[in-house]
Amino acid sequence: MILTALAAGPQHGYGIMTDVERISDGRLVLRAGTLYAALDRLTRDGLIAADREEIVEGRLRRYYVISDEGRRQLAAEVARLRRNTDVAAARLRLSGGTA
Repeated sequence: MILTALAAGPQHGYGIMTDVERISDGRLVLRAGTLYAALDRLTRDGLIAADREEIVEGRLRRYYVISDEGRRQLAAEVARLRRNTDVAAARLRLSGGTA
């Protein structure tokens, strides 16, 4: 979900947290500790990078951006999810459910 949030453009930590909650319809609420640990891991893995920093009201705000590898990984995940939903929809149709 963090990669999905960053696919729209650079965001700072709080922006990522609120965007993830919004795009997940509230199903995923990231806490600061969880978010920053994930951002560190995604940075280490080369999926995102720090874009810029600024001081806002005396606090450092670091912006992150998705990398080309992050875009490739996100596209692969989208394709995997589509395949899974296609199979589920086909099985629902076969069993008389709706899809």
